[in-house]
Amino acid sequence: MNAMRSTTRWLVGLSGMVLTTVLFLVPFAFILTMAAKDANDASLLEFSWPAHFQLWENVVAVFQARDYMLIIAFINSTILTVASVTLMVVFGAMIAYVLDRRKSRLNPLINTFVLAGLIIPPAVVPTIWVMQSLGIFKSLVGLILIEVAFGLSFTVLTMRAFIATIPREIDEAAIVDGAGPLRLFFQVVFPLLKSVIITIVVVQSIFVFNDFQNPLYFLPGQQNATVQLTLFNFQSQYVTSYNLLFANILVITIPMLVMYVFFQRQIVAGMTAGAVKG
Repeated sequence: MNAMRSTTRWLVGLSGMVLTTVLFLVPFAFILTMAAKDANDASLLEFSWPAHFQLWENVVAVFQARDYMLIIAFINSTILTVASVTLMVVFGAMIAYVLDRRKSRLNPLINTFVLAGLIIPPAVVPTIWVMQSLGIFKSLVGLILIEVAFGLSFTVLTMRAFIATIPREIDEAAIVDGAGPLRLFFQVVFPLLKSVIITIVVVQSIFVFNDFQNPLYFLPGQQNATVQLTLFNFQSQYVTSYNLLFANILVITIPMLVMYVFFQRQIVAGMTAGAVKG
């Protein structure tokens, strides 16, 4: 009986690995082969080996398109991602710590607003009106604040689940040693959040870097383009250069893919630590 159970578990695990590999590698292989074709071959949209392999030429053409717009987009997306995720981590950790450690009558209301940030979809037109009133529409600063606002709910909920596992005795010992609120948080509690911080950084970086909707609505303009908006460079009403389009997709996918693969174990550890200890 035990042998049958072990065999069943092994088969289920193997099936899951094969299915996951197919779901992730087949689309990536399609993108890679399409990015290596010439214009005529790619226009057929067939999953086949390129008749003329020209991946490097297509990548160079992608970078040179519209006066090296992709390089500007990479710079904008990098600034956007780094600034947004940094603010999410700092503010999210502070909010989560206060909600967990200081009980008050306002906590249920604050928790409702946090959950609402995950459930209620953003209203584009009112948000644009508010940004225009503040003078931050069509600016990178305004988009950074938008990304922080939309990503803060997930950050707070994830951080709070982890902070709840930290013993309160650590706080009390630091206070006895004379630590003030800021010193207590940044020198004692914040370093203990390393695993969940890595999780938040990777997950939110992938989300912000790959965001298409928010830059399209709140940061229009060629000089303000982010990497996802460069996909429009190779599409028009009547003609689409599929080989260059897929080469562009390949180029903007690789950085986040490498980041995810490199920090995969840390992501799983951060996501499960609070649930296991809690």
